[in-house]
Amino acid sequence: MAWRTCLWIAGSLVAWAWVSRLVEAAMGMRTVADISRPEWDLSPADQALVTIIVPARNEEADIERTLTSLLRLDYENYQIIAVDDRSTDSTGRIIEELARSQSGAATRGRLSVLHVDRLPPGWLGKTHAMWAAAQQARGDWLLFTDADVCFQPDSLRRALAYAEREPADHLVVLPRIIMKTPGERMMVAFFQTLFLFGHRPWKVADPRAEDHMGVGAFNLLRRSSYEAVGSYKRLRMEVLDDMKLGKVVKKAGFRQRNVFGGDLISVYWVRGTLGMVANLSKNLFAILSFEWPRTMLTCLTLAFLNLWPFAGFGLASGVARIPYAIALLALALLYVGMSTKSPIPPYYFFLHPISSTLFIYALLQSAVLTLVRDGIIWRGTKYALAELRRGKV
Repeated sequence: MAWRTCLWIAGSLVAWAWVSRLVEAAMGMRTVADISRPEWDLSPADQALVTIIVPARNEEADIERTLTSLLRLDYENYQIIAVDDRSTDSTGRIIEELARSQSGAATRGRLSVLHVDRLPPGWLGKTHAMWAAAQQARGDWLLFTDADVCFQPDSLRRALAYAEREPADHLVVLPRIIMKTPGERMMVAFFQTLFLFGHRPWKVADPRAEDHMGVGAFNLLRRSSYEAVGSYKRLRMEVLDDMKLGKVVKKAGFRQRNVFGGDLISVYWVRGTLGMVANLSKNLFAILSFEWPRTMLTCLTLAFLNLWPFAGFGLASGVARIPYAIALLALALLYVGMSTKSPIPPYYFFLHPISSTLFIYALLQSAVLTLVRDGIIWRGTKYALAELRRGKV
């Protein structure tokens, strides 16, 4: 009897968690704009200068495609600063050749390259590269993006028009994630559910809510706001620089918005299921502020929310199965809803236990590797754990 009662209580808790988030997401996601829709095919009245900053370290495979897409933007008033951050491959040469090839009257001088040969102490490579480029920027707006992102010609124009209409001081455009294998789709689908559960994008615009947003693919920020929050100097040891930029901007009281971008912006995040798990080993422990007890609690919470509904449904019988069935139905409906914004079919719901397990494994791996190495290794550079902890925002 006690076992059946425990099963019922646990099932009721997990059902409440998923149903409440389903209802909130169903109501809230409708308020998040999609600037790829026809009504946002606009131009901003204020043709302000935008500086696009692209940090790149050993990005020879993607940098030409990214910069070429940026050079084809249909917004007139912008400059690009690509940062060759201590690359040991041909990244710097590719950028220089692209810059020299811009000989037309409209594009001459639009792309410039900044070479970083030495990383100062107390900085992560990426945050230093973005800070150094921002020091040279002339724009009223700064767009921080990654070296593997592809832009459609009208992406910046639409984003600026939206930021002007709202108005916004910080605009995040959520990119389309390119996926080529079932494993990649499975993992991205899990991230989407985690995203809805943990970040609540519909709350980002609410100044009373703590929810904030930042995405490395498209962080568009007024220069005045960037400088007011302390620039990237304040985030110089932050592994999650994109999200933490969103945090400090929101906390400072600036107007923050996030929107869907459809196919306006796309990125092939990581290659393969195992590649995705390996890539997370750098980030996940940092998300939890490099705190081991918090990491263990998070693993248990993730297991309860994502694995227990499936396990509980199998273990329970009779009426005790009802709350688990409700939880699974709510989770399945989240997959259905997410399929309207991404090319992942709803039936990937049935792989949710596998993706959840892999994510929990990646989180534990991230913690163990960071503690064993006493730091993280990112793009060939080791950063000490003590420094990373001191640099938390």
